[in-house]
Amino acid sequence: MNETAADVAIVGAGVIGSAIAFYLTRRGIRPLVLEKEDPAAGSSGACDGLVFLQSKKPGLHLELAIESRRRFEELAEALGPEIEFRPSGGLCLIENEAELAALRRSIAAQRAGGLSVELIAGEEVRRLEPLVSERILAAGFSPLDAQVNPYALTFALLRAARAGGARLLGGEPVVGIETAAGRVRAVRTPRRRIAVPIVVNAAGAHAPEIGRLAGVEVPITPRRGQLLVTAARPPLLRHGLISARYIAAKFNPELARSGEMGFSLEQAESGNLLIGSTREFAGYDRRTSFEGIRAVARRVLPVFPALASIPVIRTFAGLRPYTPDGLPILGPVASVEGFLMAAGHEGDGIALSAITGEMLAAHIAGDSPRFPLEPFRLERFSTAEAA
Repeated sequence: MNETAADVAIVGAGVIGSAIAFYLTRRGIRPLVLEKEDPAAGSSGACDGLVFLQSKKPGLHLELAIESRRRFEELAEALGPEIEFRPSGGLCLIENEAELAALRRSIAAQRAGGLSVELIAGEEVRRLEPLVSERILAAGFSPLDAQVNPYALTFALLRAARAGGARLLGGEPVVGIETAAGRVRAVRTPRRRIAVPIVVNAAGAHAPEIGRLAGVEVPITPRRGQLLVTAARPPLLRHGLISARYIAAKFNPELARSGEMGFSLEQAESGNLLIGSTREFAGYDRRTSFEGIRAVARRVLPVFPALASIPVIRTFAGLRPYTPDGLPILGPVASVEGFLMAAGHEGDGIALSAITGEMLAAHIAGDSPRFPLEPFRLERFSTAEAA
C-alpha cells in the first residue's frame, strides 16, 4: 500500500467538497480531495440549478442562504461564464387561499430577516411569465433568486482548486479512518494510506458511512428526488419557479399532511426545461419510477399547460442528504479532533455551497468564519435528544 500525506483530506468531490477545496486554496492551503467515483457523480450531478432564497425558512436557514447568495457574483467572476450563473429572480407560485395565507406569513418573516421579497398578484405573475395558467392566484417574487449550472459549477470549483494546488484522487473510496488518542491520524483507500490531521466529511447522502469509519453517528437520511428533462426550446421562462406548497407546508401543518407535492421548474441556458421533484425516502435507490415521474408531470401541467407539447427526453434521480431539522451539519465533531462535517444540505447544496466552502475553509485556517458554525454542529442533535 502506498504511503502519502496531506494537510487536509476532503471526502467527496461534489459541489460542497469542491467549494471547500476552492476556498482552502484561496487561503494557501492545498487539500487532497478523495472521491469514490467521479466529481459530481452524486447529488451535485443529479439536481436542478435553482439558487432559491424564498424556499428557506426564516432564521438560521435564510440567513445562511443570504450569505451564500452574496458570494455567487464573486464566484461567477472568479470561475467565469461557464457556470451559467443567472440572477434571474424567482417566483413562488400560489394556487389556493391556504397557500396564500401561509405565504403572507412567510414573506413577512423573510422580509424581517433581510430578504428582498414581495407578494404580487396573478395578473402580474402572468405578465412576467405568460405561460402560467389562470390557476395561479399570486406569487412571491424575489429578485435575489438565481440559477446556475450545478454540474459546471462543481467542475469549475474543482478545476480552480487544482490550479491553486489541490489534489484530486478519483475512483478511490475511503475505506478507513485511523484515529489515536481521540484525534484523526490517517485515512485509507484500497490503494494507499494518507497521513492527515484533518478530514472533512463532505460525502452528502453517504456521509453516515464516512462518519462510522471515525466512530461518529451522522443523522443524515437519503431523500430521493426524481426530475424530468425536456427537449430544448427557445426561451420560454424568464425566472426560476417553485410551488408555494414547499414553503406553505412549513407554516401550515395541514398542508404538510395533505401529501400533495410541490414542483420546481427552470429553463437551462441550453434551452432544456428541468421539472421536479419527488421527495421520497427510498434508501439509496437512485432509480426513477413510472409513478414518481408521472406524479411530477401531472403536478406541473395544470400550472403550465404548454408543457404538454414538449417531449421529455430523459429522467433522473438524485439523493438529497436530509437531516431531522432541515439544516446542514457543519464544523468540527467534538468526539474526534480533526474530523469535520460538511453535509446534510438536503436540496440546498448548490445554493449553500459558497458559504459552506468559505466557513469550513476559515475554520480550518484557524480564523473565525464570518457566519458562525456553532448552530450547525453535529452535537445539536444529541443535545435535542437529551432535552
